[in-house]
This record gives sequence, structure tokens and C-alpha cells, in this order.
Amino acid sequence: MEGSFFSHALLTLLIFLQFSTNVASNPESGNTNIEYIRASCSATSYRRLCFHSLSIYASKIRNNPKTLANTALNITLKAAKSTSRMMIKMSRIPGLIPRETAGAMADCIELIGDSIEELQDSIDELGHIRNSNFWLTMSDVQTWVSAALTDEDTCMDGLKGKPINGYTKTMLRRHILKVAHLTSNSLALINSYASSNPSSP
Repeated sequence: MEGSFFSHALLTLLIFLQFSTNVASNPESGNTNIEYIRASCSATSYRRLCFHSLSIYASKIRNNPKTLANTALNITLKAAKSTSRMMIKMSRIPGLIPRETAGAMADCIELIGDSIEELQDSIDELGHIRNSNFWLTMSDVQTWVSAALTDEDTCMDGLKGKPINGYTKTMLRRHILKVAHLTSNSLALINSYASSNPSSP
């Protein structure tokens, strides 16, 4: 019995030491990466959403402003694509979207589609950024992300006051608003990345 107790105690100690070693060797153990994201998100309008969406990528982002901006854009693009698919499906369900709202819904789907293209262009362009073309590229990226945000806001405005049943309207608004908020946060992080460049004017 005594031998069994000591074996169990030894096993427990070994597991604890292994866990401690893993934590000590993990750069996140000091919360450096998490704190970098928290500090970066303080420059955004929707801080909680920013931190919640980006903190799970802390070990990838570390303290790199370009990786942070690129990750934020990819998260936003994924949300925009998901919202677009949902809206298309809703528009095809008979009777879900009233006839008087069908035109606004179609416009909204088109606007979110434009937003997706602009976000994708921004990601592609950011991948080609160099010191030699930094400001020209950043200008393009900022323009596209701003245009994506405008498209999303226009989509929301187009659906305001339209006759849609309560649950459907709430779901649409929640998804489109989240995409708009993610886009706004991405733009703020892109602007922060631009200002972090040593050659910032």
C-alpha cells in the first residue's frame, strides 16, 4: 500500500513538473502576447470584440503589427463570407423576406459581396507590402477597408424600416453589425500598423 502511495505521489510530481516546464517554455506564460493584443485593441472602437476575436491567435501574432492587422482582416473576411451565405439562404426561403423588402435584401447581398472583394483585395495587397512600396500599399489597403465598411453600413441602412419579422430582422442585424464592427476594428489596427512604420510621415 505504501509503495502504491509513493508511486502515485511520484507520478503526480512528474506530471506537475512537466506542466511547469511547458508553461515556463511557453512565451504566453508571461501574458506578453495577450497583453500586446489587449493594448492594440485599445485603439479600436469595439475593444471587447477585438480582444475576443484576436486573443486566440496570440501565439501566432506575438507582437507583430502586420500579423495583427492581417489576422484581423482574415477574421473579418471569414465573418463577411458567413454572413453573405446566410443572407443568400434566407432570401431563397419562400415567405421569409416580404416582397417589399426583397429589393433591399438583394442590394444588401450585393453590398456584402462588394465588401468581401474589398477585404480580399486588402489581404492580398498586404501580403505584397515592402519598405519600398509601404505607403502606396497602405493607402490602397486603407481605401479598400474603408470602402468595405461603407458598404456594410449602407446595407444596414437599406434594411432599416423594412417589414421583416422580428427574429429574422434581429438575426440579420446581429450578423451584419458584427461584420461592420470587425471591419472597423481592422481599419483601426491597419492605421496603427501604418503609424508604427519607422518612415511614418
